[in-house]
Amino acid sequence: MKKGVIVGLGCLGISIVGVAILAFVIIGYAFKFHNNVIDLDENIGEKWANVESAYQRRADLIPNLMKVAERYAEHEQETFIKVIEARSKATSIQIDPSNITPQQLQQFQQAQSGLTSALSRLLAVFERYPELKANENYKELMNELERTENRINVERNRFNEEVKPYNKYIKKIPNNLFANYYNFSEKAYFKSENGSEKAPDINDYIKK
Repeated sequence: MKKGVIVGLGCLGISIVGVAILAFVIIGYAFKFHNNVIDLDENIGEKWANVESAYQRRADLIPNLMKVAERYAEHEQETFIKVIEARSKATSIQIDPSNITPQQLQQFQQAQSGLTSALSRLLAVFERYPELKANENYKELMNELERTENRINVERNRFNEEVKPYNKYIKKIPNNLFANYYNFSEKAYFKSENGSEKAPDINDYIKK
């Protein structure tokens, strides 16, 4: 009888040790998962800041562009107003990079696309003013705008490149279980727009 009790206690001890080891492994993996996701999330936040900076650079160029153009195209106030309104809407949308949902990113893209369209119409109007096109400040601003559009395209792609490994990591088994526990959800990508497969050219604005 005593021997059976001893064997039972031994098995119980082994079971407790086994459960303890399993719990230790799970907790250790949970910590490792959490730290890895934090690193990936921080990378996304950094890339998103660069995206916002590039778009903000474009928004900052627009008032300077219109200021130079006003004395040459003073009768285009209606077009100027539409650009100002589109710029205001585009710069008013703020997104938390730690929680970028498809709906938020779509709203952001739509506002930026609205500004692109308004700016396209404005530059098409400027084509009717040869003296404006010959102005050195105007030409420099147009060059800077083209460089900024190139930067926007680059930063959007870099952002997507950081989102991809994050999304893959949290969807793998057993990572998906920990992702649900820690409330880490899949992040949205920038979706390609017409012509986004190539670096934009300032003439693309005029053609629209």
